[in-house]
This record gives sequence, structure tokens and C-alpha cells, in this order.
Amino acid sequence: MKRSLSLLLCLSIAAGCAANNSTPTGGTGSSGSTGGTTKKLRVAVIPKGTTHVFWKSVHAGAEKAAKELGDVEILWKGPHLENDRDEQIKVVQDFVTNKVDAICLAPLDKQALVGVVNEAVDASIPVVIFDSALQDESKIVSYVATDNRKGGELAAKQMATALGGKGNVIILRYNAGSESTEQREEGFLEVLAKEYPEIKVISSNQYAGTTQEESLTKATEVLNKYKDEVNGIFAVCEPNAAGVIGALKETELTGKVKFIAFDPSEDLIRSMESGTCHGIVLQDPIMMGYESVKAAVNKIRRTATVEKRIGTGEFVATPENMKTEQMSKLLSPERFEK
Repeated sequence: MKRSLSLLLCLSIAAGCAANNSTPTGGTGSSGSTGGTTKKLRVAVIPKGTTHVFWKSVHAGAEKAAKELGDVEILWKGPHLENDRDEQIKVVQDFVTNKVDAICLAPLDKQALVGVVNEAVDASIPVVIFDSALQDESKIVSYVATDNRKGGELAAKQMATALGGKGNVIILRYNAGSESTEQREEGFLEVLAKEYPEIKVISSNQYAGTTQEESLTKATEVLNKYKDEVNGIFAVCEPNAAGVIGALKETELTGKVKFIAFDPSEDLIRSMESGTCHGIVLQDPIMMGYESVKAAVNKIRRTATVEKRIGTGEFVATPENMKTEQMSKLLSPERFEK
């Protein structure tokens, strides 16, 4: 009996030791999984703001990618104002402190956000930049964006078409340090200068700001100043365009001045339907959010090679083509994602 009990005790101890030395089924590694168990990745997506239609569409694209990729959670947070660099820096720092698995960022300022992006990378958090570039891209995974210079060039060509190749135009700038809109502004001015000698830019140094209210004030001021000369106006982003719509009404220039915008809104779509907006340069914000998250996850899971630059396309909607399927989807992306 004693020998039997001793044998049973030894077998129990051996079994316990074997269990303790076995490979655990939990845990994670750099690839995002071990032992066949996939880690749920937390991807922070940080836009320039959260209120405009463009950013809401980016969010929809990010969620679409997360759903398709599986085991990915989107943490969506941006500054309240699209000129609050300090708040956006703090948002990034908070996500670094919380040790998210990746960050997708649309930087408000091409220089001001470089430092905090480097902090994230140094903490082993891969960073994908979208919409607007950083001055230093040496440490990022990828840059996902529209070719904004080309977008500005398309705006210039559409303006020239609307004006019949001659006239006086105004360009309303957005916010100093915003790389994406600076590229649009430069592309617009360059094409007009090179290809359309009979189109004169009579105002190109006015910044309309980051909100509809600021843009309304500035656009009204500039339009009143050049009321007897202006034939066309270009607004380089959605909040600026919203202000221009109101300013054209206040100055009684609606329909008299050719109006080209960048990025859609319900008011702009209605303006184009009524013939008072003569073209909208379009991006694909859903694709931008989708590709940004996909690039970040592919980098972590090592499931595919990530290109350093991922383009998402640029298009022009006009009163003539706005009802086509492609343009309808780009003009109202949120309707097609529901």
C-alpha cells in the first residue's frame, strides 16, 4: 500500500511539472499573435478635427478596415479646433502613454508634430501619417493621402473652364503650417501662372482660418474689397468653402462669381445643383481612413509589405457629372457607408 501511494504521488508531481513547463496559450508578440491566439490591436486614429464631413468619412473608412481585418479596435480622438496644435500633441502623447499598438495621425502642423511622432516611434508604436504630411517622414510607416498639389492643379483647370480662360480670381488660404492645404494653394497658383496668362490672381495672401465663422468674416472682407473686380474664388477646404457660400450671399455675388471648392458638404452640393458652385475637388476620405489602418495593422502583423506612399486619388465634381455613380459616392460618402 505504501509503495502504491508513493508511486501515485510521484506521478502527480511529474504531471504538475509538465504542466508548468508547457507553452502558454496566451500572450502576444511583435507579430500580433502567439500560439495561434490573435491579439486584439488598438489603433488610435487622430484627425485634425472631428466635426466636418471629411473627418467623419475618414472615421467610417477606419472602422471598415478594422472590421475586415478582425481583432482591431479603433480609438478615435482629435482636437476640438483644427488649429489647436497643442491639443493634438497632447492627444498623441496620451495614446503613447496608454501604449496603443499603432497610431494613424493627420498632423495639424508639418513641423510641430514631428517631435511627438518621434516619441511614439521611440516607444515602439508604429505611426502612419494621413491627409497631411510631416516635414520629417524618416520614422513613419507610410504616408496615406491625396496628391494635394494635383488637387490644386485640378481646381485651377476647373476655374479656367468656368471663366472661359480669363478673369480675376481670389484664393482663400487655410491655416499656416497645414501641409495639405499649402500644396493645394501652390498647385492652384502654379497652374494659373503657367497655363492661363489671361487669368489674374488679385488676392492670394489671405488666411480664412479653420472654422466656418472665421472664413465667413474673412471671405466677406476680401469679396467686398474686390467686389467690382473679382470673377472667381477658390476655397481650399470644407470650412473655408462653407464661409464663402455665406460671404457670396452677403455681398450679393452668388452666381456672379465663379466658385470652386475643395471637399464636399451638403451646402456645397446644393450650391452646385443650383449652379452657384462651379466645381468641387474631391478626395476619397473613406479610402484614406481604410488604407491608413490597413497599413498600420499590416506593419504590426507583418502580413503584407507596406508602401511608403499610398495615394487615394483626386477627382473633380461638376454640375455636369455630379449625378454619376462615382461622383455621387465621393460627394456623399457617408450615405454609401450606412
